[in-house]
Amino acid sequence: MTVIDIRAGRSLAWHRWAGYAAAVWSLAYGGLGLYWAGGGGGFPFGEGDVPDARAESLLGGVTAVTAGPVIAALGLAGAVVAVVSAHLRLQGWGRVVLAALCWVPAFGLTALVADVRIIMAVGYAPLCLFGLPFGWPPVDYFATAFPWPVRNQLICLFGALLWAGAALAFQRRTAGACAACGRVAGARTGWSSAASAARWGRWAAYTGFVVPFGYSLIRWAWALNIPIGMSAAEIAELHRSGLVWAGAGLATVAACGGVLTLGLIHRWGEVWPRWVPGLAGRRVPVALPVTLGGAMSAVLLTSLGSVVAMTDWNDPASWLLSPMTYWPLWGAALGAATLAYRLRRRGGCEVCGLSG
Repeated sequence: MTVIDIRAGRSLAWHRWAGYAAAVWSLAYGGLGLYWAGGGGGFPFGEGDVPDARAESLLGGVTAVTAGPVIAALGLAGAVVAVVSAHLRLQGWGRVVLAALCWVPAFGLTALVADVRIIMAVGYAPLCLFGLPFGWPPVDYFATAFPWPVRNQLICLFGALLWAGAALAFQRRTAGACAACGRVAGARTGWSSAASAARWGRWAAYTGFVVPFGYSLIRWAWALNIPIGMSAAEIAELHRSGLVWAGAGLATVAACGGVLTLGLIHRWGEVWPRWVPGLAGRRVPVALPVTLGGAMSAVLLTSLGSVVAMTDWNDPASWLLSPMTYWPLWGAALGAATLAYRLRRRGGCEVCGLSG
C-alpha cells in the first residue's frame, strides 16, 4: 500500500464510525441521566454545581429529579438519530431535518450546556503555568478551575465534537460528496473555493482580531485605576485583593489570541517567521492552526449560555458595554476564519483527486 493509500484510508475512517461514536456517547450520557434521576451522586448541574457558579449557567436552577429523566430521554433519542444518520441516505426535506437533528446537539452541548468557566480555565492556564515557580496565584489551579462540574462540561464538549462529525459525515454521504474533503465532482465550489474563502476569511479574521481588544482594554484600564464600567471603590477592592492583575493577565492572553488570528490570513501563518528557532522558513502544517483555531472557537462559543443567563437584557447600556457580550461573536469569527484558512490551503484531495 502506498503512502497516499494509507492517508486516504485514514481520511475516510472517521466518516465510517462518526455516527456510531455519537450514538455510544449519547447512550452513555443518557445512562448517567437515569443514574442521577434515581438519586445517584455527582449531578453536575444546578443543585449539584458549585454554588457561586450557578448563575453562570443556563442550567443553574435545575435539579437531578427533573433534569435526570430529560437527559436520559435526550440521550436515547440522540442514539437513535445518530445510528439512523449513519445508515440512511435521505434526500430533500428528510435530509435537511436529519442533518439539523445532528447539528442541534453539537451546538447545544457547546454553547448552551457548557459555560464561561471553560474559557476561564483555558485563559488562566498560561498565567498559572508562568507563575508556578513563583507560587502565584496562591491557589490550586486544577481544584479551582476543574472541579467535577467543569470536567463534565469537557465531556459534553467531546460529545459535541462527535455529533459534529456525525452531522458532517451524513451531509457528505447524502450529497454524493467526497467523504474526506466534501467536494462534489462537477459542482461549482462557490463560497468554498480558495479564492472566495480568502475574501470572506479576511473579514472574519479581522473581526476575530478586534473583538477581544474590547475586553482587554477594559481590564488593562482597571489595572491602571481607570474606572470604566466600575466605581472607583470597586476598582480599589480589585487592587486590594490582587484580582485585578489576574484580570489583566487574562486580558493579555485574549489580546495575544486576537493577534494570532491574523496569522490565518497573513504569510506568517503559512510559513514560520524568521524568529522561530528551528522552524524558520518551513511551511506551517495546515492541521496546526486548524486544530488550535477550531478548538479555541468551540471554547469561546461556550460563553453564549453564560451571556444569556447573566445579562440584564432590559438594560441595553449594560450588555452593550459588557465585553463578555461579544465573546460568542469572537468565537464565531475565529471559527469562520479557521474554516477559510482550511479551504484556502487544503489543495488537491488525496482521496478524490479534486481541487479548487
